[in-house]
Amino acid sequence: METVELKEKRFNRLITVVSILVPVVVAILFGVKLPNVEPLTFLPPIYATVNGLTALLLILAVWAIKQGKQRLHQNVMNICIALSVLFLMMYIAYHMTSESTPFGGEGNIRYVYYFILFTHIILSIVIIPLVLKTYARAYLGKFKAHRKLAKITFPIWLYVAVTGVVVYVMISPYYA
Repeated sequence: METVELKEKRFNRLITVVSILVPVVVAILFGVKLPNVEPLTFLPPIYATVNGLTALLLILAVWAIKQGKQRLHQNVMNICIALSVLFLMMYIAYHMTSESTPFGGEGNIRYVYYFILFTHIILSIVIIPLVLKTYARAYLGKFKAHRKLAKITFPIWLYVAVTGVVVYVMISPYYA
């Protein structure tokens, strides 16, 4: 029977690979345009909604665990991870079929938009290993370590989810 330490070591190797592979693959696919494919221009409001739903569910998950509802917390967190994967698939599909939309705002709002966009992108990369490590610790029954890391993971993941919606709202007037 495997020890928790051995399982955690295996998880950590997998988490490292996934945390590097996902941003690299997304960056590569971002530059790929599928020929003769109808642009999936209907996706941005859907994946913005997915981000908003993720934000609300993250808050529900924190409430659930504070109320001692571990099963609800676990189920909601599983949904949040599934929604994040769904978001990523839609985001890639959109960018593989559609040209990027430039932000058309002028003046100080441009600085606000690009600050939010930049921090959103950077933290969306940072959050991958944080979510996976936090999840792995709970899965392995290392709840004290899980709680400690979750206190870092939660606000970053919430920020990424909320700013995903904000970026969409700010750029949506400029979609073709």
